[in-house]
Amino acid sequence: MNWRGIWAIYKFEMKRALRTVGQSIASPVISTVLYFVVFGAALGSKISSIDGVEYGAFIVPGLIMLTILGQSISNASFGIYFPRFTGTIYEILSAPLSFWEVSLAYVGASATKSLVIGIIVLVTAGFFVPLEIQHPIWMAFFLIMTCITFSLMGFIIGIWADGFEKLQIIPLLVITPLTFLGGSFYAIDMLPPFWQSVSLFNPVVYLISGFRWSFYESADVSLWVSVSMVCVFTAISMGIIAWIFKTGYGLRK
Repeated sequence: MNWRGIWAIYKFEMKRALRTVGQSIASPVISTVLYFVVFGAALGSKISSIDGVEYGAFIVPGLIMLTILGQSISNASFGIYFPRFTGTIYEILSAPLSFWEVSLAYVGASATKSLVIGIIVLVTAGFFVPLEIQHPIWMAFFLIMTCITFSLMGFIIGIWADGFEKLQIIPLLVITPLTFLGGSFYAIDMLPPFWQSVSLFNPVVYLISGFRWSFYESADVSLWVSVSMVCVFTAISMGIIAWIFKTGYGLRK
């Protein structure tokens, strides 16, 4: 394992993030405040609690997931797309690094940034509602694995995209709607039976459900189903990246 090469790419990506640290921190904090004002205050007055959990506290796990899913994809996709756009990707491909090492560096940097932002959102939420994390280890598991999995997906999108516009297509038209429809701000059992069944085809449901269970032991699906789905998503993403580097898809013109 070429740890020096991995560290070089990782450090470069982290330094790039630090140049916009004000924007990176201010954006999720402001968004969190707005969500609590709109959803916590407006809807909270209509919905006192869900599964015995105050509505303002109930939406915290979904709010964190909504933030880190978008951040993970955008950070990883731009991180690998920019070298392709500038042509410096060939320097990376010619370096003594395997595709796993290159992926580890870029995905690790993206996941780290998303994890930090997720923690910031969690701390910010603590100023508005009383938080109770009943299973901190499981909370950390879902938080870290979600950051890694969606950073892998962002890495794939960054290689697939042939323009800056395409970097936004999947996050805006696919991930964001799936997140809002994945039980971020409501419990799935509040839906009519037909739509409850449809929701089970939404992969984000399993992430949010497992993450919320770690807080309040309230979940839409079994914990082990959520854990299994997270592992499946990660394995599929890693398989696609392995195929990309093996075939050179999107890396060589």
